[in-house]
Formats: sequence, structure tokens, C-alpha cells
Amino acid sequence: MRIITGAHKGRNLHLVPGKSTRPTTSFNREMIFSVHQDYDAKRVLDLYAGTGSFGLEAISRGASWVDFVEFAPAAMGTILKNISLLGCGDSCHLWRKKVDAYLKGCTDTYDIIFMDPPYQKNLVNPTLKLIIDRGLLNSGGLIVVEHSPKEAVAEDLPLVLVKQKGSKSSSFSWLTI
Repeated sequence: MRIITGAHKGRNLHLVPGKSTRPTTSFNREMIFSVHQDYDAKRVLDLYAGTGSFGLEAISRGASWVDFVEFAPAAMGTILKNISLLGCGDSCHLWRKKVDAYLKGCTDTYDIIFMDPPYQKNLVNPTLKLIIDRGLLNSGGLIVVEHSPKEAVAEDLPLVLVKQKGSKSSSFSWLTI
């Protein structure tokens, strides 16, 4: 897995050891980042961060700040290695919290929120509801969700579906309020 473009273009990232995470392929990350390309001076939230690849790609593309939220120790260690590898520790913070606990206590707002929860755990819609209820997305902001094709974004949430793409194994939804 590598950084696609920007200041850290081509840098290979460490992967979480074992099979506890499902890293987003470079192909899918390239597709995600080709849909929305403006990260300059944006505040980004990377939920269920795994390797940190979404947030690190955003930093490489000019994001001013990224908060990573991850609870699994192996994934946290990988994110810390990747932050060190890119030397971007002054542009981000890694929070060791469960996502719902982080969102319930969060007082910051974000321009872009990435979320890639574990598949088949019914986390997509409760997480989106918390983001909405807490007012964490700035006006004109974007939520990018990678999710199982079997777990659709609920139609009753006050969100606008900007774009949706998918394959047999993954779906991607771009949402705004």
C-alpha cells in the first residue's frame, strides 16, 4: 500500500499485521480520492482508521489536520509507524478510543470525514447518526464511507448522497448534509 499523490507520493505504508483489518486497496483509494480532490487546508477525521491510509493520503494532499480514531492495539501501532515514516506527526493526532465514545465527546468539526468500519457489524448508520447529531461535519463538508454492499446507508438519515460506487465486495458512498 502506498501514498498515491502529493507531498508523500509513492511512499509505502506499513500494514496492520495479521488478518484483523481489511486494508483498502490502492486501487480503491485512488478511486475514492479521484472523486473528491480538494484537501488543501482541510480538517479531516479518519474513523476506524486501520493503517491510517485515508488520513495520511489527505495530509499528503495538503490537509492541515487529521484526527485518527482507532481502538485496536495492532492498528494503532501501525498508524504510529506510518505517521513516523512520513514525518507528519505535527499535522495529526491518534486517539485510542472506540469510535462512538470519540464522537460522543468530540467538540471539533471537520471538513472531511472518512469512515471504514468493520463489515457486517452494523456500524455504518449508528456512526453516521452520531456525526449528524453532534454536528461534526462543517457546512459544505463531505463524509466518505467504505462499507459492505450488504449494509446500505439508511435513507431516513438527513444526508444527501453525492455519489456512490461499488464492487462485489465493497461499496463507497460520498455524503453531505
